[in-house]
Amino acid sequence: METLCWINHRVVPADQAAIPVMDHGLLYGDGIFEGLRFYHGRVFKLEQHLRRLERSARAIALQLPYPLDEIASILNQVVTQYPAPSGYLRLVVTRGAGNLGINPRHCRQPSLFVIAGSLQVVSAAARGGIDLHLASTRRVPAECLDPRVKSLNYLNNILARIEAHQVGADEAVMLNTRGFVTEGTVDNIFIVDGGVLATPPLSAGILDGITRGCILEIAARAGIACVERALTAYDLLNADECFLSGTGAELIAVQSIDRQPLRDPERPLFHRIERLFQAHIEECCAGLVC
Repeated sequence: METLCWINHRVVPADQAAIPVMDHGLLYGDGIFEGLRFYHGRVFKLEQHLRRLERSARAIALQLPYPLDEIASILNQVVTQYPAPSGYLRLVVTRGAGNLGINPRHCRQPSLFVIAGSLQVVSAAARGGIDLHLASTRRVPAECLDPRVKSLNYLNNILARIEAHQVGADEAVMLNTRGFVTEGTVDNIFIVDGGVLATPPLSAGILDGITRGCILEIAARAGIACVERALTAYDLLNADECFLSGTGAELIAVQSIDRQPLRDPERPLFHRIERLFQAHIEECCAGLVC
């Protein structure tokens, strides 16, 4: 499937799109992004993503180059021109082109572009259950950079993913500097313990994931006991079930952590939540609720 890009007010094949080499998003990771899914020609949770984009921009003193309603129109334009009814969108806003210094005052005009394509966080073969690695690479502390800012700098996460690959695992989970579980490299994490769904709180230093919030809402409506609480490696290794969530990841089951199989290989609660999540997507795309 061809990857498309909206840039400079037109949609072109992604391999024809270009940004200046002096763009500070490229030089310094100075910018923000949102990953969005669209299903049946409709962007899923569009308002929540745009609201998070706006908050990320304010947090780093970055002026969005277009109002939110115009950005929404750009996203819908890309979806309309994409050759499939479902796919993945990457919305990127950079500080713009400047000089070789770090001073953002030299960047006169922020840049925005949107990429539309397909995305698989793990291989199709691994969707039945991935191997998770407890990374020694720690999450950047919230005291240094608020994790609610979805910035372009993912080096910390990339190093954890490299570590996972070096030991033959599919994905890594990162601890914070206090030893508590935060999240995967591109996804939030849930465990099931005694029939109770648990996930780290935002105070652990995690991204305020939109899919994560959706799962919490779905679980509450379905009467599934769910808590946000501090988790340690001990909790993960003793969990009955574990799964990851994210816009790119959607929902991914975990079959082992550091080569230790989880207690319940049938994963009944994961499969129930997965069905509820898919039903919610269909409802949103039909315009009934979102």
